Amino acid sequence: MSLKSLASIENWPVPTAAAAVVRADGTVLGSHGPGTRPFALASVTKPLAAYAALVAYEEGAIELDEPAGPAGSTVRHLLAHTSGLAFDEHRVTSAPGQRRLYSNAGFEVLGEHIAKATDIPFGEYLRQAVLDPLGMVSTVLDGSPAKDGVSTVDDLVRFAAEVQAPRLLDPRTVAEAMTVQYPGTKGVLPGYGHQNPNDWGLGFEIRDSKSPHWTGSSSSPRTFGHFGQSGTFLWIDPDAGAACVALTDRPFGPWAVEAWPPFTDAVLADVKMW
Repeated sequence: MSLKSLASIENWPVPTAAAAVVRADGTVLGSHGPGTRPFALASVTKPLAAYAALVAYEEGAIELDEPAGPAGSTVRHLLAHTSGLAFDEHRVTSAPGQRRLYSNAGFEVLGEHIAKATDIPFGEYLRQAVLDPLGMVSTVLDGSPAKDGVSTVDDLVRFAAEVQAPRLLDPRTVAEAMTVQYPGTKGVLPGYGHQNPNDWGLGFEIRDSKSPHWTGSSSSPRTFGHFGQSGTFLWIDPDAGAACVALTDRPFGPWAVEAWPPFTDAVLADVKMW
């Protein structure tokens, strides 16, 4: 089954690509490419890690506003990229809550914090809390919670359906995750330059009025998700009532900046006609 728009990934300048669109009830509106092939997720790992963090919160293992990371920082700061930690170094560059400093280091500190709180290695906790319950049997995390996940389109479709209609979490918790944390915070969106504001939820980037952006011109401001430097993305558009996953094996670059927004617009147009 395939929406017409999804077939356009054949024109992307990548060796291999796969994509799918899914509704909240798990109905796959279309798919194209090898759905069971594993791809490196890069930063699309972060929403999975964030969801596990929210499970840990609901289980009472952690609190969102408890100290974690640099002095003055909390779990919430780490999830929202406002802890003050540098991009890829465990080095403090600003006070917590002052700037949106996109930080792989922050998610690594978060993973360590949850592992200590639960006495379970974070990759194993992710498996028990999120992957196994959702049947994501081809998804693994061996390494950094910021960027070392490996998954398939078929597995991420299950995750995207879950986020739209939560079963593992209270819907109010997921609503909080897609709500702007520390509103008005400026920062750089990797690959797209300085954004004012650079809105983010709890582990999910929120589109709002960002320009330029990796989603489409017709994407609603409420659209949230993540893209990865391995040429991957996952967006959920609540207004459209659908989510889209696209995985490739070519690093993010000008090709993606050019290809992804019109692709997203075409997908949204197809979804409206479904």
